Amino acid sequence: MSAPVRIGVVGTGAIAQLAHLPVLTKLRGAAQLVGLVDSDGPKARALADRFGVPDAFTDIGDLLEYGDLTAAIVATPNHLHEPHVLELIAAGVDVFCERPLSLTARGVERILLAATRAGRKVFVANNHRFRSDVQALMTFLRGGELGRLSGIRAGSYHPRGKLEGWRLRRQESGGGVLFEHGFPLLDLALWIADYPAPERVWATMHRAKGVNAVEELALLAVECAGGLSMTFDLSWAYVGEEERWWFETANMRGSARLAPLRVVKELNGAPVNVSPTGAAARESAFIHSYRAELTHFLSVVREEVEYEPPTDQVIVHRILEAAYKSAEDGREVRF
Repeated sequence: MSAPVRIGVVGTGAIAQLAHLPVLTKLRGAAQLVGLVDSDGPKARALADRFGVPDAFTDIGDLLEYGDLTAAIVATPNHLHEPHVLELIAAGVDVFCERPLSLTARGVERILLAATRAGRKVFVANNHRFRSDVQALMTFLRGGELGRLSGIRAGSYHPRGKLEGWRLRRQESGGGVLFEHGFPLLDLALWIADYPAPERVWATMHRAKGVNAVEELALLAVECAGGLSMTFDLSWAYVGEEERWWFETANMRGSARLAPLRVVKELNGAPVNVSPTGAAARESAFIHSYRAELTHFLSVVREEVEYEPPTDQVIVHRILEAAYKSAEDGREVRF
């Protein structure tokens, strides 16, 4: 049996506390947490004590010196992802990085080149890909049961006032609601469609007042090769009774939507509900997706599963960059 992968966690904010640390502590046979890093030393120490992690540091260099790492998780603010990933790669460590890998497409390319030269593995935490309902949907789509995929419609609405700090400063976050909530939807749509080449992008946005402010609302339309169209409707200034999240596919012989998963297929000229049924998961879809992707990452690090460099993230960033340019110039951007 393979020895546990020795892991350090860089950044101990909400996602580390809600997902990485709880999941990894339950994967003791596969993972061994050896140290946490955060600029807030007392917080890092308190979390290390809570989750039974031996050491806590305020500097990555100390973790690298004393931790004897095999891999690391990067969950720092967005603008720090690229420098932290590059530092870990240079130290000979495989990296699991929260999205985005960088703030720009060129930054992603720098990381991919550095990883290739150093012989290291880099993984981006696009957890939606590992949701059980998404995996079930992919069975229908890849099996061709619903016919050719012609469109994807997705959106995410969140009430105002739930975000603060660096996420509201574009130089640190990379963008507002499009970058925070549109990124994972765009990645999921492209992944489901097997990353078709983008041809045209159009976007409009509304920004909050103030210097370096980020967008609160965004509409994004992407047209890809083969006639596939995608639209994304996003807001974190939503006035409503509850948050909303949706993801729908339109196919030539059927349709599907999340969540919950509902699949309709045309049979003998009539729509028939062919949605799979099964026992409810014991844990939330969110935690399940992180458990599945972290388990996959550990298998990749141990070379039990083939490694695929995240070159597709360059495409995601190029589309997002085109979207911001489209919104700024008031016209579509062609690739």
